[in-house]
Amino acid sequence: MEQIGYASQPENLNAVFAALADPTRRAILSRLAAGEASVNEIAAPFEISQPAVSKHLKVLERAGLIERDVDKQRRPSRLKAEPMAAAVSWLEKFKQFWSSSFDQLDGLLEELKKAEDVIKPASRAKRLTSKKVM
Repeated sequence: MEQIGYASQPENLNAVFAALADPTRRAILSRLAAGEASVNEIAAPFEISQPAVSKHLKVLERAGLIERDVDKQRRPSRLKAEPMAAAVSWLEKFKQFWSSSFDQLDGLLEELKKAEDVIKPASRAKRLTSKKVM
């Protein structure tokens, strides 16, 4: 029995989302969006060790989100767009659902606001009337 939604997923989609789940890795990807950088350049703004940054880079590399080269003594990392595009494409399938749900919520909120506008004057008039009676 085939599970719905499993057959059409790119092979490394789980690895991509797992890599994106960590805020440090997302910050590293944001940095690499500006251009390639060495481990030391990437590690500079973080309050973690260079070996910890290297571990994050390995996770990103295994997910296919970055690639690393050897350039003499440097190992510059650069962003790879394809796996991120696959994740965005997968999320796009839910855009219609989100849009529809938000449209329904907007409609409900508008109805509640109109009902509140009708109830407020009636409630205020009732309070004023009861104060005059006292």
